[in-house]
Amino acid sequence: MTQVTSSATGGGTAGGPLAGLKILEFAAVTPPSVAGMMLSGMGAEVIRIDRRDHEADSATNTLRRGRRSIVLDLKHPVGQELARRLAREADIVIEGYRPGVMERLGLGPGTLLGDNPALIYGRLTGWGQDGPCAQLPGHDITYLALTGALYAMGPGDGPPVPPLNWVADLGGGTLFLLLGILAALHERTQSGLGQVVDAAMIDAVPTLSATILRERARGQWIDKRNVNFIDGGAPFYRSYTCSDGGFIAVGAIEPHFYKEFVGGLGFDLASLPDQWDRSNWPALSARFADRIAERSRAEWTAHFASTNACVSPVLDFEEAAAHPQMVQREAFVRVDGHLQPGPAPKFDRTPIKVPGPAPTRGAHTREILSRLGISDPEIDGLLASGVAYIEDVAP
Repeated sequence: MTQVTSSATGGGTAGGPLAGLKILEFAAVTPPSVAGMMLSGMGAEVIRIDRRDHEADSATNTLRRGRRSIVLDLKHPVGQELARRLAREADIVIEGYRPGVMERLGLGPGTLLGDNPALIYGRLTGWGQDGPCAQLPGHDITYLALTGALYAMGPGDGPPVPPLNWVADLGGGTLFLLLGILAALHERTQSGLGQVVDAAMIDAVPTLSATILRERARGQWIDKRNVNFIDGGAPFYRSYTCSDGGFIAVGAIEPHFYKEFVGGLGFDLASLPDQWDRSNWPALSARFADRIAERSRAEWTAHFASTNACVSPVLDFEEAAAHPQMVQREAFVRVDGHLQPGPAPKFDRTPIKVPGPAPTRGAHTREILSRLGISDPEIDGLLASGVAYIEDVAP
């Protein structure tokens, strides 16, 4: 596994398919921060306007890695003007505030696209820029709840269970923002003009639910938890407990995979009830659970390793990082000994390099202001007034 050690300033990632692209990111919550992390990882030059009162910084703060950091007081007119100057030089702006916040700061799309008509202005929110919920706070779980997705997750005899923050925040937020930005970037090659990308998690989650909506339309999905073929209700698509307390995950949906799975458990397929008859599922699950409980996770992993049964051990993060497939793909890296995601996706001609650690807040403040043509004495004045800031680094 690739090991990275910290430096005093951090910085950008050289190379990658987005080399030469200039992005201005306004520090916000997790989903737009992950978007900035991914864009910088693919080679874009990302300047992040950090907040002085934000979370503590260190090499463990994966969400801030790969960028140049400047801290500006965006409530001060001079800080706002400096941000506008940075946006004039950018291809893309990313922000993740509640609707109206950027407008009140004088940094909304009307202003910044007026300064730079080719600018792509990426906005990411949970509820969207309009509608009765637009000004409400929210998190992954609340967006999933309102889109119907959360209702489908979790055990049948208990309340819905949130899938960490992977679906609405990151799948529906980060990735749809990136998709919109890159689509707008392509369109700009034709028109020469930028535009606003309004990415909302509640818009994206229904798209992520497309398979479920298809199955509902076919009459193949029941609006109950833990009774459907990919929600843990099917005996061939769920996790089982092994004799040592570990788990294996089974995804033997297709008939040929299912045949190998049941054969691997020592059952004769012809003697078992029909795979797709839901009335058989509880009994089949119980039989499979009893058999799997006879061996340890390691034993079942080795037993199914060379089969097409779609059986995998359920690993924790440290175990996952050490798995040969993950190591081969550099799916994880370590920065100062801490586990972080590796570069993704992979490119053959313009490979992504492993990023360095996150910079401290304002580590590049002086450098960035100098690039705007601001003299050292003026920068000293901005720092002294608190309009700009450089975080002290403990020795």
